[in-house]
Amino acid sequence: MRYALLICTDESAEMAMSPEEGQAQYAKYMTFQEEVGAAILNGARLRPTTDATTVRVRDGEVLASDGPFAETKEQMGGFYLVEAKDLDEAIDIASKIPGAQQGSIEVRPIWDM
Repeated sequence: MRYALLICTDESAEMAMSPEEGQAQYAKYMTFQEEVGAAILNGARLRPTTDATTVRVRDGEVLASDGPFAETKEQMGGFYLVEAKDLDEAIDIASKIPGAQQGSIEVRPIWDM
């Protein structure tokens, strides 16, 4: 079964990292990806919320606004799409994502369409 692992952390803390801290964090993600290997189907790091645009349609009118859809302490900073035999395996994979140490990982099963 496929699962989306949504990485939610405080992006202001990430932006405040020194170049050395950023490189160390990047190395942790590379180690995670090597460890999990073929279970990762896809993934990406997202640009910060300052680059986001939220789209809504109300009464037939398209409304586009700057920023994320909600003010929160944590923002979605990236995701992995993984293949796991069940939810327990998906949770195990999610627990190894470095962002789980500072933020949270939302595990969402994918509906096959």
